[in-house]
Amino acid sequence: MRGRLLGRSPTSTGAEIVVEASGLAAGAGDSVAVEGTCLTVVGSREQRFSFDLSRETLALTTLGSLEIGRAVNLEPSLRLGDPVDGHLVQGHVDGVGTCLALDREGDGARLTVEVPEHLARHLAWKGSVAVNGVSLTIATRQGAIFEAALIPTTLSLTTLSLLEPGDGVNIEVDMISRYLDALISHRIPKEATRHVPLR
Repeated sequence: MRGRLLGRSPTSTGAEIVVEASGLAAGAGDSVAVEGTCLTVVGSREQRFSFDLSRETLALTTLGSLEIGRAVNLEPSLRLGDPVDGHLVQGHVDGVGTCLALDREGDGARLTVEVPEHLARHLAWKGSVAVNGVSLTIATRQGAIFEAALIPTTLSLTTLSLLEPGDGVNIEVDMISRYLDALISHRIPKEATRHVPLR
């Protein structure tokens, strides 16, 4: 679903944002992804929800620079037993990419995005990536640039239809890729390979 960013104010630990969202059933303590960023509701009143942003969230996402009044993607967290469509998206944004193009193709569109260089290794042809919280399949990939096809439903229900060249987008790479990268990039401790004689 979509909501609207109503306000943003600085705090001692980062910032607070207020989002308007009719139809969002969430209360204090609930997790809601805002533009793909997992946040905790700290207050709600009359379909207005407030969220605290840490300094890290401000540094790694677009939430600190989004224009007030702009539409935002909203998604409450899944509960055990809920159906999963697309790939698992945690709301743990890895960095900000750049929209290079949104080219209309009939009722759909083709989105071209460039990601930060350190995230390029996580892009796999026919693999998954989340852009502003929207699960997408990578159609083509060259270096740090990928393209994804957007169906009419995605354009009508999300904020991706509003993107223009140069806009920043929140990127979350595939969870499996992130964990595999962490596993293979760390050296095995000597203690783990030491021969222990059997008794």
